[in-house]
Amino acid sequence: MVLKGQIVDIYNKRIFKGEITIDKGVIASIEEKQHTVEDYILPGFVDAHIHIESSMLVPSEFARIAVNHGTVATVSDPHEIANVLGVDGVHFMIENGKQTPFKFNFGAPSCVPATSFESAGAIIDSDAIRSLMANPEIKYLAEMMNYPGVLFDDEEVLRKIAWAKQYNKPVDGHAPGVVGDDIRKYINTGITTDHECFTYEEGLEKLQKGMKVLIREGSAAKNFEALIDLLPEHYKNMMFCSDDKHPDDLIINHINKLCARAVAKGIDVFKVLQVACINPVKHYNLDVGLLQVGDAADCIVVSDLKEFQVLKTYINGELLSDNGNSKLKSVAFETLNNFNTSKKQVVDFKVPSETNQIRVIEALEGQLVTNELIEEATIQNGNLVSNTETDILKMTVVNRYNNDQPAMAFIKNFGLKQGAIASSVGHDSHNIIAVGVSDEMICKAVNLIIENKGGICAVSNSEEKIVPLPVAGIMSDRDGETIGKQYAELDVMAKQLGSQLNAPYMTLSFMALLVIPSLKLSDKGLFNGKDFKFTSLEVNS
Repeated sequence: MVLKGQIVDIYNKRIFKGEITIDKGVIASIEEKQHTVEDYILPGFVDAHIHIESSMLVPSEFARIAVNHGTVATVSDPHEIANVLGVDGVHFMIENGKQTPFKFNFGAPSCVPATSFESAGAIIDSDAIRSLMANPEIKYLAEMMNYPGVLFDDEEVLRKIAWAKQYNKPVDGHAPGVVGDDIRKYINTGITTDHECFTYEEGLEKLQKGMKVLIREGSAAKNFEALIDLLPEHYKNMMFCSDDKHPDDLIINHINKLCARAVAKGIDVFKVLQVACINPVKHYNLDVGLLQVGDAADCIVVSDLKEFQVLKTYINGELLSDNGNSKLKSVAFETLNNFNTSKKQVVDFKVPSETNQIRVIEALEGQLVTNELIEEATIQNGNLVSNTETDILKMTVVNRYNNDQPAMAFIKNFGLKQGAIASSVGHDSHNIIAVGVSDEMICKAVNLIIENKGGICAVSNSEEKIVPLPVAGIMSDRDGETIGKQYAELDVMAKQLGSQLNAPYMTLSFMALLVIPSLKLSDKGLFNGKDFKFTSLEVNS
């Protein structure tokens, strides 16, 4: 097979008309030749850090959409399913991914559970990490979210890092806001990357101290604008990633969109493409071709180097996407789950109190970090209740693995004026998380999730809508187009209920993520992420 076009040579920073000969999935030759084809040929895009589960799709279905955007590979942390199903979940992701030519590269989840302050469905200890590291299909140790464990020399944490180093595999970081002497110690353990920088200054410091910094632009956390000005000088040590991307967003774009945005800012296209295509392959030692003779023919054809509209995507020389039409087929797979709680009653969500003030989680648009607010309490009949006028709404996290009392808190900026929304996608332990205007609506939403053994939903007095997620309670067994449409409809309903957030369900899913400051809620209680300990809902005056 011969591809003709304008060949983008990222290594030598040149573009020339030529032909690429592909034989048995490998690039046999690249020759300069004059012809009339104006399209550009370049290496495929790589998402350098993503949780496939957050697309609500199994890997084989994720691949069917991603190839339409020129993505040929991902560096994927199966942390989400591992928190539900343990090592069995990791193997499920690997085996399902192998049913497609798409190049998934899975890591060993380093923090299952993410903390000891929440209930998860499984534990992956250092002995399990040792076994995973010995598996050649495991490419790296996934993000070390327990940065306090690193800083305080937790023996189990350090053993996990040591096993990765023994097998000569990279260790991914997760250190939001960690700077100064703390980040130096974190790096010195062998941790090489961070995708959690949310300011230019933080990213610069980490780059200067030797880390690779990932520019993240997902459905909830959006750090592109804060970090992109670092790219021109530091392009050799940066990558693009999504981290978490919901299905409706994935249908629209992927890494190709970040390239277009970067070029629109006047950044040199070769630097942008090195970040998008080359750096992840080199850092993680991926078996992904980079448009060199002898490489696997993992390449894409785009109409221009401004919008990066993808015309064709090839993996191992096989045409997998043609003008937005995916050639990949759906595959059959076993549905695994771990959902063991029973339906709740309205009384379970009542919070008796006589306090004047409460701690409130402030959700922030486009951020995983939250603020801690001290607000006036609203009490009716001796119970704390939501106040839609001040937008301080009741929130719950319900243990989905056992029948325990729901944990309660209050949150600001969800904006609901009626009803409730709920999800069993609740990073990282994936318990049920819900926000609503009343105990009745919260109970209705939580029970809808329990009845379906996983999903995301919205309820009002007159309507209820759910997208079931039967695979581990976090992924669908349906195709991406179907789930993307259903999710978009649910997103519309949440906004009709009053939410002003761009991605209310994605934001909701991170409100139980204890390793991101400041204030979060686990199934065991309200948690201060700065001090890394539980705190009280009531504020004693």
